[in-house]
Amino acid sequence: MRTDLWVVVPAYQEEARIEGVLRALAAQRDRDFTLLVADNGSTDGTVALARAFAAHAPFPVEVVVEPEKGVGSVVDTAFRHAIAHGATLLARTDADCLPEPGWTAAARAGLVASGGLVCGRVTARHDEHGPAGRAVFLALVALGAFFGRIRPAHRRRHGYLTPYRMHAGNNMAITAELYLAVGGMPRRPSPTDRAFLNRVRRHTTAVVRRRDMVVQNSTRRIRAYGVVGTARWYLERGAGPRAVDVR
Repeated sequence: MRTDLWVVVPAYQEEARIEGVLRALAAQRDRDFTLLVADNGSTDGTVALARAFAAHAPFPVEVVVEPEKGVGSVVDTAFRHAIAHGATLLARTDADCLPEPGWTAAARAGLVASGGLVCGRVTARHDEHGPAGRAVFLALVALGAFFGRIRPAHRRRHGYLTPYRMHAGNNMAITAELYLAVGGMPRRPSPTDRAFLNRVRRHTTAVVRRRDMVVQNSTRRIRAYGVVGTARWYLERGAGPRAVDVR
């Protein structure tokens, strides 16, 4: 059975975390969707766990493998696979995130109302850091959003039809029609999320934010990069000398 809404979860070496997002999706109030787990060539048990979950999931589950490394590559492959198999509405979160129970319902409502791109609200996972760590994470997200709004390259004089909005790739939804119209997710270079948002902004004004579309983000980037390195990453300055894959 295929559905109009597909949820895409890109994953790489997420054996330790993917069961969390699978449980969170199974707990959604709106479960009329197809889940597509898109693996980026994991060598651990990520794919096996996703396939085991599919046997008892309350919705259809598919697994695709994209060997070309990179978030842009695996997301673009997954979205195009979903569209080719009947998806008209697409939502994405990540394998280390926890969408809250109303997430898919809010994504669907946002897409039906706007016909465009829906950007959700991100918070920090409660099981990875205490209150101080979560506050640091939210401060860094706010810093990234502020920088995005004031950055000269994001100003409307560069051909954008709508103001910049904070866009987290792990909490977004888009219509299949718009995804194809803008050429899809850039497979290269990184960061692909901002590049994709700007593709959409050059094409349409239908970019909306829904505060009830909530995903709890992993804060492991802070542990991997440190506070300063994470701030540099949000400001598109790179994360410094650390070569850590936090996909």
